[in-house]
Amino acid sequence: LDGAGNRRPKCGEALRGGGPVATLTGMTRLLCTLLAVVGSIAMLAGQQPTFRSAVRTVPVYATAVDDSGRLVADLAQDEFEILDNGKAVTISSFSNDPQPFTAVVMLDTSASMTEHLKLLNQATEQFLIRLLPVDRAQVGAFNDKLQLSGSFTSDRDELIAALDDLQFGNSTRLWDGLAFSIDALQGVDGRKVVLLFTDGDDTASKTRFGAIVDRARDEEVMVYGIGLSVDFFNGLRRVRSRPDRNLRRIAEETGGGSFELQKTDLLASTFTRVSQELRSQYLLAFAPETLDGKPHKLEVRGKRPGVTIRARKSYSAAVEAPPGSR
Repeated sequence: LDGAGNRRPKCGEALRGGGPVATLTGMTRLLCTLLAVVGSIAMLAGQQPTFRSAVRTVPVYATAVDDSGRLVADLAQDEFEILDNGKAVTISSFSNDPQPFTAVVMLDTSASMTEHLKLLNQATEQFLIRLLPVDRAQVGAFNDKLQLSGSFTSDRDELIAALDDLQFGNSTRLWDGLAFSIDALQGVDGRKVVLLFTDGDDTASKTRFGAIVDRARDEEVMVYGIGLSVDFFNGLRRVRSRPDRNLRRIAEETGGGSFELQKTDLLASTFTRVSQELRSQYLLAFAPETLDGKPHKLEVRGKRPGVTIRARKSYSAAVEAPPGSR
């Protein structure tokens, strides 16, 4: 009823007594139809999850090696396949040219490494002297403390000199050291790399391993791990260290490489190998079909027989790319 006690017409019912009945009836029906559509959309919105179409490109850096472990640098785009959650996607861009990178070289300088720090610094130099003017890096150390050289630079002499300023300590805060390195890479553009060296298990970190794996994935950081077993005096007797087994796992998850050494004389060639791999990686990219904000499994396959492809195993399908990504 209206204010005068008259009955209001229902949807689709003609208005009588004083106006163009046909016109008002048509308008009434149109209004009712619109209201019904809006109501249906509102109900569906409350029931269905929201997916957005792709508005970003996901970069994937891939390393190719043959059965002997030698780097393969002559693959073409059509020799790669990318699977996003098991579904093949179109490779939207491809390059086998060397790509610049920003790296944190984070070294274990805990008590067990005291006898080998000179050799470690000399080996690290083999990585630093191979930086190109377009690359940038910092050096750092972890023990019971965390330390970085200060700011990213392409000055190789400055970086080598900074190695002598790194302090040594007691315990091994391995995952705290990795988290500290990823903090430094926040907002950095392009390829982000942490080269992590250790001779033992994590003994004092507050950072959980699972949490740092998630961070590396979400922030698109590639981790290279070098583990070395060494003999050292633990205060009571001579013992042999064993690098943390999760070092290999995080390297595999992020598309880096993992090296487990038994002799210190292999350090220099291993740091050199990491530099060579970074220079030989392929840059692939694709546009996800959906950006649902969830972790997606990622698989990069090679079609050439005898060639193995190594790349990160997941990415975060967020609408916004990580800061600094491209």
